[in-house]
Amino acid sequence: MLVYEYKLSGSRQQYAAIDEAIRIVQFIRNKSLRLWMEQRGTSKNDVQTNCAVLAKAYPFASRLNSQARQAGADRAWFAISRFYENCKNNKPGKKGYPKFQRNNRSVEYKGTGWKLDPDGRHILFTDGCGIGRLKLIGNPNQRIQEFPIKQIKRVRIVKRADGYYTQFCVQTERKVEHVSSGKQLGIDVGLKSYLTDSEGNTVENPRHSRKAEKKLKRLQRRLCRKQKQSANRKKARKALAKQHLKVQRQREDFARKVANTYVSSCDLIAYEDLQIRNMVKNRKLAKSIHDAGWGLFLQWVKRYALLHGIPVIAVAPHFTSQKCSDCGTIVKKSLSVRTHVCTGCGIILDRDHNAALNILHEALQSVSNGTVGHTGTCPTGQNASGDLASPASSKRRRGTSGR
Repeated sequence: MLVYEYKLSGSRQQYAAIDEAIRIVQFIRNKSLRLWMEQRGTSKNDVQTNCAVLAKAYPFASRLNSQARQAGADRAWFAISRFYENCKNNKPGKKGYPKFQRNNRSVEYKGTGWKLDPDGRHILFTDGCGIGRLKLIGNPNQRIQEFPIKQIKRVRIVKRADGYYTQFCVQTERKVEHVSSGKQLGIDVGLKSYLTDSEGNTVENPRHSRKAEKKLKRLQRRLCRKQKQSANRKKARKALAKQHLKVQRQREDFARKVANTYVSSCDLIAYEDLQIRNMVKNRKLAKSIHDAGWGLFLQWVKRYALLHGIPVIAVAPHFTSQKCSDCGTIVKKSLSVRTHVCTGCGIILDRDHNAALNILHEALQSVSNGTVGHTGTCPTGQNASGDLASPASSKRRRGTSGR
């Protein structure tokens, strides 16, 4: 599934109509959730059929396309099914009991309710909300008009701080020809450096939120000084939201570029299976961990690896920083100690470089033993253990040069 995104250009009346459609979707979702709460044994089919009942009972809800109403009910059932799954799997902590939505920002159409112009520059929404014909602004290389209409399974309108966007979900296969390099890497994410790989290469931590912190604080103070329910407060809130959106886009763009670079140049990637949700409970490091966006980076690594058809292996993080990558001696050290000095073999390495070597070694060992815990991707028809180089020889070379 590919997603093509364009910015929408229209009038104030059209934007108001979009907001009304978004509110109707939120209404349908919350009513579907209320039905599940009040009637024991409610099924997905009951939630779907309730959309027609709501359309008859509330005239404003009937203005929205019927399939868009069902998409709103699907959102409610997705939250319900996720709650059931978490309970069934005994997920630790909160199970995610469904909550009523207050700030919905999107409306989703399926096969009806919209019409794309043949030139791919305008889209017409034909339901009763009165959105009308909108202009599509985007990258000219994205030619959505070249796809058959049957392949466009979803059309979604999303409201953001800087305007309205439309997303076309196209059912197609994206093929990427991976050029094998014979390189296998372990990566260790961190705060001092964004990541360090098993070859000793590092990526500088951009710290997007930290760099924008002064401006964010100034905009937040300006918002707090404005009178509630005033026009100036709305303007200040919009300016603050735009700045947060800019930081979010910078973080995602950086994560995508770094992930694509590593996946394109490697045949295997191993990483630490970190429990980021538990790590951010440390109030001294939570802000820096959130700013780094490790989870987003690893998510894109797995996505790109799936396209390239290379394995991505998660390794348990136990003792990766304490264990010597050359001889296996446990050298205990605090977070402030950034250099690994082995008391057994005398090797001296950067702390993160040593951890990356241990991550790669554990991944290769688990593949060769057939005991991989879980992999992000494992392409079919490829014997992952057949072409893997032995980590011992590379470690001995590094150990000898670092003594």
